[in-house]
Amino acid sequence: MKELGIKIKLAYVTGLREVVWRELESNSAFCVAGEEGDAVYLKFDAELLSGIKNLKSVARAYIVVRGDLYNPLYISTHKSVLGDLIDIVVKDKPENFRNFKLTCAGLDSPEVKNIIKYIEEKYKIPEKNEADLKIHIIKTEDMWEVGLHVTPRPLSVRDYKVVNMSGAMDSTIAYAVNSFGNLNSAKSYLNIFSGSGTLLIEAAKSYPKLEKIVGFDNDKNRLSLSIQNIKKAGLIKKVEVKEGNIFDKPDFGKFDVIASDLPFGMAILKNEDLESLYKTFIEYCEEKLKPRGRLVVYTSEVELLQSIIEKSKLKVIKTLDLKFMTASGAYLRPKILVCEYRAK
Repeated sequence: MKELGIKIKLAYVTGLREVVWRELESNSAFCVAGEEGDAVYLKFDAELLSGIKNLKSVARAYIVVRGDLYNPLYISTHKSVLGDLIDIVVKDKPENFRNFKLTCAGLDSPEVKNIIKYIEEKYKIPEKNEADLKIHIIKTEDMWEVGLHVTPRPLSVRDYKVVNMSGAMDSTIAYAVNSFGNLNSAKSYLNIFSGSGTLLIEAAKSYPKLEKIVGFDNDKNRLSLSIQNIKKAGLIKKVEVKEGNIFDKPDFGKFDVIASDLPFGMAILKNEDLESLYKTFIEYCEEKLKPRGRLVVYTSEVELLQSIIEKSKLKVIKTLDLKFMTASGAYLRPKILVCEYRAK
C-alpha cells in the first residue's frame, strides 16, 4: 500500500456527520481527503491549523500519518516521522505542552520504550497519564496511524467552561442542536432547562445577530455556574439567565426558536413524573413559540416525547441518532429532535 502524507483528522460524536460536513463546507480552505468511521481526513496545510481549532462541531482534531509501515518498530527506527508531527504541534506554543502520553500497544516492548525515551530526551518533557501532548500509534482498519492532538484539550472542551459540571451537555452537541434552529434568520432564542449555559453560549457565539437570548432553570447552583460561564465567554450583556420552574410557566415573551437539553437518565429525580414534565414542557413550547417557530430538543426519552408531540401543534421534521461514551465508560444513545410549530 502506498504511504500517505500528513493529514488532519477530525473526529466527531457518532451521528453528527451532517453537522460536521455542513461546517466544513462553509470554509473553502478545507479540502477533504477521505473518511473513516466517525472521522474526516483533510489535506494538510499548516496554515489551516488555527482554523481547525475554531471548529465547533468537531470533538477532537489531530495531525496524522497513515500507512502500512507506521508500526511501533518502524517508528522506533524512523523517529523523525514522529518528530516532524510533534514539531508541527508544539511549534507556536511549546509552553502549552508540558508533558506527554503515548497510546500504543506493547508499552513494555523495547520499541515503544525507545520511542518514549526519544520524546523525553528531545523535547525535555516527562511522560504523564493526564498529559498535554497526546500521541497515538494505532492500527485502524488495514493500516497504521501515528497521530497527535493539535490542542492540549479536545476541541469540545471550550475555553468558557469555568467548571465542567457533571452531566453537562457536550459543546459539540449543543452546537449541533442550535444548527437545526434556523438561527441565521431568527431574532429570539429561548433555552429551557438552561443548566450551565452551554446551549446559550454556543448560540450567542455562532449567531451574533440574535437580538434576544434567554435561558431559565430552577436550580440556583446551575444558574450560578451558567452566569460564571457566560461571563467567561464575554457574553454577560448578550445572554440573560432567569430562575424559573417549567410548571409555573414563566413568561419571558414569545420566541422564534426554543432549544432544550431535556432532563433524562441521571438528571431525573427518583420521584419525578417524567411524563408530566415532558407534557408541561411541550404545552409551554406551544404557548411561547411564534408561528412556524422551531423547537430543537436533545433527550434519550424519545418514545415518550414523541407520543406527547403527536398530540400537540408541533410536528417532528427531523431526528438525529447519536451515540457516545460517557466518562464512566457507558454508552448513551440520545437523539436530537427538530420540531416546527404549526398553529391549527
